[in-house]
Amino acid sequence: MDTANLVSRLLDVIEHDIAPVTSKGVAKGNKLFGAAILRKSDLSVVVAETNNEIDNPLWHGEMHAIKRFFELPSDERPETKDCLFLATHEPCSLCLSGITWSGFDNFYYLFSHQDSRDSFAIPYDIQILQAVYAVPEPGMEAASPDRPLYNRSNAFFTSHGLQELIAGLDRDHRESLTGRIDDINALYNNLSATYQADKGNKGIHLA
Repeated sequence: MDTANLVSRLLDVIEHDIAPVTSKGVAKGNKLFGAAILRKSDLSVVVAETNNEIDNPLWHGEMHAIKRFFELPSDERPETKDCLFLATHEPCSLCLSGITWSGFDNFYYLFSHQDSRDSFAIPYDIQILQAVYAVPEPGMEAASPDRPLYNRSNAFFTSHGLQELIAGLDRDHRESLTGRIDDINALYNNLSATYQADKGNKGIHLA
């Protein structure tokens, strides 16, 4: 499948499989992060889930999807190497580790860490990656602010930003897919407004 069709399919999954369960989760007080696991062979959805931090602070959207994935009967669950991992937002340190330890060799995401901080008022992904993992060079008091937050292509996985993939397409595909992202962005802005209006009332530590 070419890049344009792949991105289009992943936007379909965000819009029609992840966003509806996320809307229900946000209404309960959870954050707006969600994820899906698809078969690489035909891009069919195996699991689509959302954040469930009001039950367990570890159930970020990606972690909750991984949990649900491994709860499937073994004869219904594909091998992780045969799956594509899709996150609405670039995974945090917890979810990066969960994806890695589970054996997924890839993930795709729509909104970046910077989007999570600037557009959705959730800065903790960047703060934790910088405070916990960004070890300064010898003799330096702090790590360089230009240092990448994580290695996007490594021995365990390769990450793919959907907006970066779109930027490399021809003009017609780029404009069409950018228009779709504008619609999805509006949807998630509404979910964010709902979450922000009620955050802190559900016992979530990093609200």
